[in-house]
Amino acid sequence: LSGAVVEALVAAVEPRVVEWRRDIHRHPELGNREVRTAAKVAEHLRALGIEVETEVAHTGVVGLLRGGRPGPVVALRADMDALPVTERVDVPFASRATAEYNGETVGVMHACGHDAHVAILMGVAEVLAALRDELPGTVKFVFQPAEEGPPEGEEGGAELMVAEGVLADPAVDAVFGLHMAADRDVGTIWTRPGGLMASADDFRIVVHGKQTHGSRPWAGVDPIVASALIVNGLQTIVSRQMELTENPAVVTVGKIEGGVRSNIIPERVEMVGTVRALDEAMREKIHRRVREVATTIAASMGATAEVTIPLTTAYPVTANDPALLARMTPSLEAAAGAGNVRTMNPITGAEDFSFYAREVPGLFFFLGGKPLDVPAAEAAPHHTPDFFLDESGFGLGVRALVRLTLDYLEGETAAGT
Repeated sequence: LSGAVVEALVAAVEPRVVEWRRDIHRHPELGNREVRTAAKVAEHLRALGIEVETEVAHTGVVGLLRGGRPGPVVALRADMDALPVTERVDVPFASRATAEYNGETVGVMHACGHDAHVAILMGVAEVLAALRDELPGTVKFVFQPAEEGPPEGEEGGAELMVAEGVLADPAVDAVFGLHMAADRDVGTIWTRPGGLMASADDFRIVVHGKQTHGSRPWAGVDPIVASALIVNGLQTIVSRQMELTENPAVVTVGKIEGGVRSNIIPERVEMVGTVRALDEAMREKIHRRVREVATTIAASMGATAEVTIPLTTAYPVTANDPALLARMTPSLEAAAGAGNVRTMNPITGAEDFSFYAREVPGLFFFLGGKPLDVPAAEAAPHHTPDFFLDESGFGLGVRALVRLTLDYLEGETAAGT
């Protein structure tokens, strides 16, 4: 397929991608509640003559584009959900939405770029649909809910999409995805082979002691002191027991709660936290050590500890297939320019794209969204009220996913002949 033809199609759709993104940004929806967004996506895909399945994993949409020639199957994924964040950015399409989240009324904002992911993939669908007759294979467009996690008590996200068969019928041969990066220059692409984003497992530790008067600690068992020692002990797992020259890891306690007043030693303390790892073997070792550290320290104080890990979140490491990345890097360079495709260090944020990439070869990359005149240190982080994206980079997102898809399909077809 001619690069000029592809470039013309991308240029034609880019203004609409920006319009779609602004509309979705103005009307954000939380995980498993992306009803309006899903309807917009489904309507667009149907208008392109793409087969559409809705209500996958609650609100997910899957489009199937069958090419004019036989060949492999590529899946392209975009996540649709927003976050319980109240927007502060002064743009005409700023969100004023609110919703119920875990029993509270909260502001809702696309504070992680998922609105751009959806709009970019809608643009990719339009470009590839126009090339349908020349496509040697099939493309699945996977619009996924609840990447940030489903509401309490619900299933959702990529794990449920996979369980409901999104990678089957027809079976997917490779999966590609992107994520906006508000702290990296617009016009750049960032990725790496192997572990790109960390696993994420939350945990809960409940320490049980014996309640007593605060003036007579010897008459009870103090779970607060035991918990303090456990928190300190947990920090030695990474600093003294993991081979950090191989991969980074994190153990964080984010909440600790116990007691009701100054002169009562309570009988119970609860703490919750998160574990991050870039290697599955290291992930399992950390889980084991969290249990051992908590229970043995508690026992040494005369207390007991109940450890639940994972609690509600268990995302695997997001790892790029090294052979697939090596093969497709020229496609990314063709889209962005060789100097604009860069190798990044792994990050300890997590992504449930990992559930697809552990089933079939996957390639995930970051797309720069920071204005060139803004220093990286001044760019608002993801998941914050001031999160901002430079829309001039969206066309590169479309171009990169289109180029990856076309080159993969053509390459696999040629290899099979």
